[in-house]
Amino acid sequence: MEVILLEKVGRMGNVGDKVNVRSGYARNFLFPYSKAIPATKDNLADFEARKAELLRVAAEKLATAEARAAAIGGVLVTISANAGDEGKLFGSVGTRDIAEALSAAGHAVEKSEVLLPDGALRDVGEYDIDLSLGSEVNAVIKLSIVAQK
Repeated sequence: MEVILLEKVGRMGNVGDKVNVRSGYARNFLFPYSKAIPATKDNLADFEARKAELLRVAAEKLATAEARAAAIGGVLVTISANAGDEGKLFGSVGTRDIAEALSAAGHAVEKSEVLLPDGALRDVGEYDIDLSLGSEVNAVIKLSIVAQK
């Protein structure tokens, strides 16, 4: 199925690109979240009329994400958790815990923006955590997990 992208979508393309996707992906994700429209003659003409506005909105989203990344980048967050003598945690520190700690520090972050590719953290120590603040904007924070006393 051929669609026109209304916003930048991952590795698929930018605003205004005409791409081929599977029909289920278009029906279940792109269309309900207003990320794309079917590539018909009427929609192509309508898109050309709205193109400047859509590009402006995409640029505003990118600028907002870059401003957030500049504010959050390099922040040190400390989380205290119950741990054994060898430094193993009783439980784990996950994306929700990191997002809540950042929000408490004054940086509003959703748990879906916290990237933990190796899963939850289970040891005391310092970690570099990646945050995905937009489709092409990332930030890195320092996370320190200390044993609760």
